[in-house]
Amino acid sequence: MQYRKFSEDIPFEVSALGFGAMRLPTTGDEEFSDEIDEDQAVKMIRYAIDHGVNYVDTAWPYHGGASEKLVGKALQDGYREKVKLATKFSWPWMEDELGMEMETEEDYNEYLNKQLERLQTDHIDFYLLHGLGRDGWESYQEMEIFGWLERAREEGRINHIGFSFHDDLDTFKEIVDGYDWEFCQIMYNYLDQKFQAGRKGLKYAADKGLGVIIMEPLRGGQLATELPSEVEQVFGGAEMKREPVEWGLLWLWNQPEVSVVLSGMSALDQVKQNVEIADRSGVDKLDEDELEIVERAREKYRDLLAVGCTGCNYCMPCPNGVKITRVFDLYNRAEIYHEYEENKENYYDLDEEHRASSCVACGQCEKACPQNLPIIELMEEVTEYFDDKKPKAVRNEG
Repeated sequence: MQYRKFSEDIPFEVSALGFGAMRLPTTGDEEFSDEIDEDQAVKMIRYAIDHGVNYVDTAWPYHGGASEKLVGKALQDGYREKVKLATKFSWPWMEDELGMEMETEEDYNEYLNKQLERLQTDHIDFYLLHGLGRDGWESYQEMEIFGWLERAREEGRINHIGFSFHDDLDTFKEIVDGYDWEFCQIMYNYLDQKFQAGRKGLKYAADKGLGVIIMEPLRGGQLATELPSEVEQVFGGAEMKREPVEWGLLWLWNQPEVSVVLSGMSALDQVKQNVEIADRSGVDKLDEDELEIVERAREKYRDLLAVGCTGCNYCMPCPNGVKITRVFDLYNRAEIYHEYEENKENYYDLDEEHRASSCVACGQCEKACPQNLPIIELMEEVTEYFDDKKPKAVRNEG
């Protein structure tokens, strides 16, 4: 395993690869269900740690509330002492589940103490405000959350304060400058260099001395498997032959501003592959010709992409039953792989309530979407597309 300096102010040599516990293997029908395959997930996390991974990230909402508990279980038997543990203050996601308003320090303390209990630990090393954007940033200031965070740090219940982010670059810079953060977590990959915080945000935060953690490095697996043939041809022209997952991860680790890359691995084989690639990672491992190849692959992929959905499932469940991420996946597959008829058939194999046409425009999904996708509008677009093929409308260009 290769290690990197976390930041100027945090003297921690962090493994290049971190373990993100949002896409653990499940035994249920739904990918993000709370039915985690516990034996397999524990084996995966412990394998990663045994092979040098020393940063594990989770959050209360992941897997329907089951992820933190699973991570707590995996870190027993001496594994907790081998890693830095990260989780998140996930307001407002948890108000309904906790059955209380998150309004006072007493509420915040109850929430944090429950997390410590679920994780079976007495402290959290890296504690994040979850999914910050314009609205969340303003709300947290009104809630006077920062004084409470600092007191929790003084008490030793948390060690470092940061935030994860989903909004535009200007908002990101405002948040970075608005508080004495120690680190941040951003969505970033070779396809989304100009989306949300993006490359400019990465450099901005690093120049301010923050550690920068990368999430969605492979765009929910889209950049790891089944690349469009046009993109495969670009990578196939490289002198050094690499698998798609290796191109995506090495491109990130090539950049000195990146502290650690979180991979949401869902199978042991993926853990082994990611660990092996991380072992040969480093800054400036890719030469100029290889970086140019990645850029050409990015441009080709963006030309094909119909919807900028990463499959994170924050929008789910839909109160009316629409399988939003599945619908978007079929739309993207029809366009990216030029397989309209096959994916149209798969679309109509869905129960009627699960199709885009069942959207009632309640807007709950749009409020939850980290990518700020116009989901209601896109549901109408998908309905028309599979009813009678229309030209695609590319989203989230960047």
